[in-house]
Amino acid sequence: MRRFFSELNPTVRGFLVIGLIALVVVLLSLEQTLVSLYLILSIAFFLAIAFVVYLFWRERRDEIGGWSGRSRAVFYGAAGLVLVDLGAYFWPGRTTAGPDALAFVLVLAAGGYAMWRTWRAEHTY
Repeated sequence: MRRFFSELNPTVRGFLVIGLIALVVVLLSLEQTLVSLYLILSIAFFLAIAFVVYLFWRERRDEIGGWSGRSRAVFYGAAGLVLVDLGAYFWPGRTTAGPDALAFVLVLAAGGYAMWRTWRAEHTY
């Protein structure tokens, strides 16, 4: 039996593991536990993104401080917009499909583009 699983295609083996986990959840009626775990993980994911953005800012704040006032305002405004957008999208109880998802992607792209364009303008020599 061990040889059968070791020679099994890794994708099929992964699907079997997922199916086994799903069967355990259904048999033990753990749906509410999964909902609670999803809420906790979505909050943790948002905090992790905010922490990474903070680390990037802290590493480059001296460089950003040398930019013009307009560039700093655009860059920080776009960063704040991205964080608010992520917070609104991952807020528990919100729908994450349809127009909300489209608005999330468009605002995220606009903020990212504004940040990239500002960075690019300040690094043109």
